[in-house]
Amino acid sequence: MKKILILLSLLFIVLFAAACGDDAEDSSTSKEDNKAANAESGESEEASSEPTEIEVTHQLGETTVPVNPEKVVVFDYGTLDTLDKLGVEVTAIPQDNLPTYLEKYQDGKYENAGTLFEPDFEKLAEIDPDLIIISGRTSEVYDDLKELAPTIYMGVDTTRYMDSFKENVTLIGEIFGKEAEAEKELAAIDESIEELKGKVSESGKNGLIILTNDGSISAYGAGSRFGIIHDVFGVTPVDDTIEVATHGQNVSFEYIAEKDPDYLFVIDRNKIVGGEYSAEKTLDNELVNGTKAATEDNIVYLNPEYWYVSGGGLISVAEMVNEVSSNIE
Repeated sequence: MKKILILLSLLFIVLFAAACGDDAEDSSTSKEDNKAANAESGESEEASSEPTEIEVTHQLGETTVPVNPEKVVVFDYGTLDTLDKLGVEVTAIPQDNLPTYLEKYQDGKYENAGTLFEPDFEKLAEIDPDLIIISGRTSEVYDDLKELAPTIYMGVDTTRYMDSFKENVTLIGEIFGKEAEAEKELAAIDESIEELKGKVSESGKNGLIILTNDGSISAYGAGSRFGIIHDVFGVTPVDDTIEVATHGQNVSFEYIAEKDPDYLFVIDRNKIVGGEYSAEKTLDNELVNGTKAATEDNIVYLNPEYWYVSGGGLISVAEMVNEVSSNIE
């Protein structure tokens, strides 16, 4: 009887130990499962914390913009220039009068959105865009466009050109997840501007900016649409009383001769819109030819695509710096 009791006791102990081991294993497994679940939950919460949209305050209002929008329509060639530089694809643009350096957007893979002044609303409704970007030339139809999709104004404020330009590029970086790339490009432009300012300071020369348009001439000074030459690049204006206006201040050949600038910076509108008179033909006269700018070969014909059509883009601003820098001695 004693042997039987001893055997039963040993069996009980063995069974009890086995049960405890199973409970410990189950408990351990449960803890590991809980840890894994918590980790996955943390990752999920972290992913969900990334914003899917941002609030944008712009010249025409406030707009909620989706992050990384898929279907983007652009009515500003400066913005298109920046998107192209950053490698962001667009869905539609106005294909008339595209700058030659952006002519790839004539391809059939891109929809024609109408013109800068007259969007094709039927086409836009068909596209059903996630985001529309405009600037001054399209601002008159902003209220109509924002009924179709989130619409933001991204024109450059020429009275604070570089700050406005950088804000636009930074915002594009935020919307499309290109913050690092945008920062790198802006840093490179800042560096080239500092080099240009050094050259301008050493030269000690002044300048006058004009736009020619089928035989007529307009002058632009500090704070104007082309005033970056004075305000940012540091070229001293030969006349600091020029009226700040979208179309400049009408001037004559006598005015140019009287001011006698060291540098004459020329933007030829006819190269964009067509016309009978080129800038070279317009300025080929005795009064202009007698200026210091002409006699010292310092009449600088700027690329109107960068300056008149697509200003405010990463590519165009970099080229604007290069054009002025290459002509300053």
